[in-house]
Order: sequence, then structure tokens, then C-alpha cells
Amino acid sequence: MINFTLNGKEVSVDAPDDTPLLWVLRDDLRLTGTKFGCGIAQCGACTVELNGMTRRS
Repeated sequence: MINFTLNGKEVSVDAPDDTPLLWVLRDDLRLTGTKFGCGIAQCGACTVELNGMTRRS
């Protein structure tokens, strides 16, 4: 179980520890605004804000 704060709300997701954040957001939480692009975190389509900084998910 993975617990974290998302958009100000506490969420829990039952996903393997090695699951990329992108897939947790899209598949488990149905937040499809974050996109899959190049698949190697180079194009920026998967960018999210984490602790006030942008990160590739």
C-alpha cells in the first residue's frame, strides 16, 4: 500500500513499489491529465509537481 497526499487529499493505492507514478496516477487514480509520451522521461509529457518542484513521472 502506498500512501501520499495528492491535490491536498490523502490517498492510498495498492500498487507494487516499482510502479511508475505516471501509471499510478492514470490507471489507479484515473487522473489522465498526465500523459505518456516518449517513455523515457525526456519529452516532458509526464511532468508533475512534487513538493513544489517539477519532476518527470
